Amino acid sequence: MQSAAKHPFMPSPRQSSSISVIIVEDDASIREILKSWIQEADGFSCLGVFPDVESALAPVPSLKPDVAIVDINLPGLSGIDCVGRLKPLLPGTQFVMLTVYDDSTHVFDALSAGATGYLLKCTPREELIAALREVHAGGSPMSSNIARKVVQSLHQPKPRIKPSDELSKRENEVLVLLAQGYLYKEISDTLGIGQETVNTYIRRIYEKLHVHSRAQAVARYAGIHKQSADA
Repeated sequence: MQSAAKHPFMPSPRQSSSISVIIVEDDASIREILKSWIQEADGFSCLGVFPDVESALAPVPSLKPDVAIVDINLPGLSGIDCVGRLKPLLPGTQFVMLTVYDDSTHVFDALSAGATGYLLKCTPREELIAALREVHAGGSPMSSNIARKVVQSLHQPKPRIKPSDELSKRENEVLVLLAQGYLYKEISDTLGIGQETVNTYIRRIYEKLHVHSRAQAVARYAGIHKQSADA
């Protein structure tokens, strides 16, 4: 196994009609393995590899990769944070999470942030390459046990929303802006309220929806509205 490169960004020429890929992975050995798999696969090119989100945020938007392979558990910002920040800048890029986590919370947080695929790190080389082709063609590849959990969650009966769980008008306004990607300061400026007030509303939203993150809140509220529409 080759030693990790000293620089996080290792560009390779983009070949015409190839599927261009970037990798965000903190484990140096896994990073090298993934890079070699991509470079050796027919019809693929590796534009760069990055050990963390912070080193990827600046260069990746200009690279415009077709597919981004992202680990979840990264030093500093998480892989889910990475998707949440880069997806609005790269709407044409498909983000595939490659991780050891197979719990439903990580799965739905990643999908809510904008990920299109979710694979486990035990995925064999040929299956990974096939999954990257699938996501580039418009599919949503998932490891089999991950797909099962998604299906099971959809089949679970949804509890009726209690009046006490519903959000106030202002809380709805804040959540809508959160879903649109507004930063806290931008929400403050848009609604004409202080940032501390915004923080208070967001804390109340999390409590009422029983969530712990922005992505969970947006996904949960979308589910509430869908349930109301289907009722």
